[in-house]
Amino acid sequence: MSATVTRSEPAPPGAGVPRLPAAVVGVLAVAAAVGFGHLVAGVVSPASSPFLAVGDTVIRFSPRTLTEFAKTTFGVADKPILLAGMAVVIVAVAAGAGLASRRRSTPGVVVVAVLGVLALAAVVSAPVFAPADLVAPVVALVVGSAVFTGLHAIAVRSYRPVDPGARTDGGAGAGPSRRSVLIGSSAAVTVASLGAGAGGLLFSGVGDSRQRVTEQLARLRLVERAPAIPAGAAFPELGTPTFITPNRDFYRIDVALRVPAQRAQDWSMPIHGMVDNPFTLTFDDLLARPLVERTITMTCVSNPVGGDLISTANFVGVELRDLLLEAGVRPGADQVFTTSIDGWYTGTPTDVLLEPGRGALLAIGMNGEALPPEHGFPVRMVVPGLYGYVSATKWVVDMEVTTFDAAPGYWLERGWAQKAPIKVQSRIDTPRGFATVPAGRVTVAGIAWSQPTGISRVEVRMDGGPWRGAELSAEVGGDTWRMWRTEFELTPGSHTVQTRATDRNGVTQTEQRADPIPDGASGWPATIFTTA
Repeated sequence: MSATVTRSEPAPPGAGVPRLPAAVVGVLAVAAAVGFGHLVAGVVSPASSPFLAVGDTVIRFSPRTLTEFAKTTFGVADKPILLAGMAVVIVAVAAGAGLASRRRSTPGVVVVAVLGVLALAAVVSAPVFAPADLVAPVVALVVGSAVFTGLHAIAVRSYRPVDPGARTDGGAGAGPSRRSVLIGSSAAVTVASLGAGAGGLLFSGVGDSRQRVTEQLARLRLVERAPAIPAGAAFPELGTPTFITPNRDFYRIDVALRVPAQRAQDWSMPIHGMVDNPFTLTFDDLLARPLVERTITMTCVSNPVGGDLISTANFVGVELRDLLLEAGVRPGADQVFTTSIDGWYTGTPTDVLLEPGRGALLAIGMNGEALPPEHGFPVRMVVPGLYGYVSATKWVVDMEVTTFDAAPGYWLERGWAQKAPIKVQSRIDTPRGFATVPAGRVTVAGIAWSQPTGISRVEVRMDGGPWRGAELSAEVGGDTWRMWRTEFELTPGSHTVQTRATDRNGVTQTEQRADPIPDGASGWPATIFTTA
């Protein structure tokens, strides 16, 4: 019996590696760089992940109109969409690097090196940078170059023309074919890259730290608890939200591509600047201070008229006013400038934080547990009555008492307003836009808010008719939203309902339409629906 001999099809002289394997070599090399860079960042410094650092740089230098478009159009999906777009571009560049290197590896190595240098520059230029942040991008550059060189060499050997008389299918004592070596090496790189990227997410220890904080909060005695929510505070059976927003449903708007990872036991925050008695807080210091619980509605400045970027929670924390009084704010200090662990920064008016009864918190708990990672664990700011971009610093690690002239905030630099009190607003939750409901008695319901003043009246009109007062829910407090409802007798057809709210100072929601930029949207919300 004789063995059948098959011969590989030799590549045309001078053609080098075929296009598909060449492109795959480039993609795998860059994937390895990204994966191992992410792994090392997870161990050494999460903020230094090269891929995420590039994404953060894109966000920092994006025009404000583009940023606002992404937030209002995609909501919480804006970051995954950005990362997916970056991934597509990187894959295309990597494949191009491989195609340019079909005959020799130099073009591809150069492209990988350029990508590595760009990632290194993004890490170094980040708002928060430490020497340890250099490790991840350097490892990514070295791994990417080494993998490209190694896979390219295997690919060249695999597709080099062979002696027509040579056996290529193996035989007794024969080793693996050159193509199988290339396939095996590529598979190994793929698995290692995916494993490294996933491993970068597993080294923070934040989960255990959060659990311990939740257990500590359950044992602590609060000096003030939020009042119980009355049964008539919301109308969820009519389509309004529940009064307290579950943590999983609480809106999230920030510029962090990766949720910062910090353990509570590692947290500290200096209070410094224009103060008489600077000091540094640790998490244990916060637990040892009087803790209060407050029910607070938070609103994003990017919320369009009738939008859903608003939520309510019970927050537990320390009074910010007490901390600032202890530090001794000096005359002329009109801003408290706070910085997040990921480098984001903003300024909050000092007079608001020092206002008696304002109730601003350095918060550590939310709805009966430690802050969720995406909402600021271990510590964040919560200030009733101000839009979040000037007050709600998550993952806060620095607090400097200073002036607005000395340090402009992140969004102030991008054209937003310096001071951002929340405007009187309302929203129609039911009927939904373009819904069809039975003709006859139709219930209209929604929410209204004007923190920290509170809502005193909501008016509704149908099809441009006269305004009529709506029934208000039981009031919980000026720092929270308030639900409303009313009924109309409607004949079959298309209808348009509008609403407007008035706060306890007598300020009525304006009809004048305004975009969120620079200090929040305004206008009367309207919903079109059909009865049949």
